[in-house]
Amino acid sequence: QPDLVERLISVDVSPVSTAPVSEFSAYVSAMKSVKIPDGLSRSAARQLADDQLRPVAQLPQLRQFLLTNLVEMEGRYVWRVNLEAISNHLADIMNFPVFHKPYPGPALFLGGSNSPYISSKDYPEIQRLFPKADVQYIEGAGHIVHQDKFEEFIAAVLNFLPPP
Repeated sequence: QPDLVERLISVDVSPVSTAPVSEFSAYVSAMKSVKIPDGLSRSAARQLADDQLRPVAQLPQLRQFLLTNLVEMEGRYVWRVNLEAISNHLADIMNFPVFHKPYPGPALFLGGSNSPYISSKDYPEIQRLFPKADVQYIEGAGHIVHQDKFEEFIAAVLNFLPPP
């Protein structure tokens, strides 16, 4: 229903399967294996989880992003996201559904220059499905563009939106 969408912004995702370049399976497994004893303070629990994630997620900003999903419930620390469902359906999540009708409105594909998720190989499919698409990269950002380069991300988004 393209008439419901005035403008579209895709952040570091292409309309293609991203499973071949994804480390998400390893991250989900690492999150599932985190063990935190009951009764720890929030800061101690986060530090312990950070230490356990470090071998798989080496980048501190990635671990910090994953740790935003660690929450305390009834004295125990659990993951806010359903890791079981994510791990069972990761292939579906990482695939893009097949569409034949293009989205006719303005679209911005905003990627991190250090991320593999919007590749020049994807440009033909982006153009087929989003003929008014603009592809931009934020220099020095990885997949978590809004965390890596917050000000540049906000500037790119505001530039794309119509003036108030």
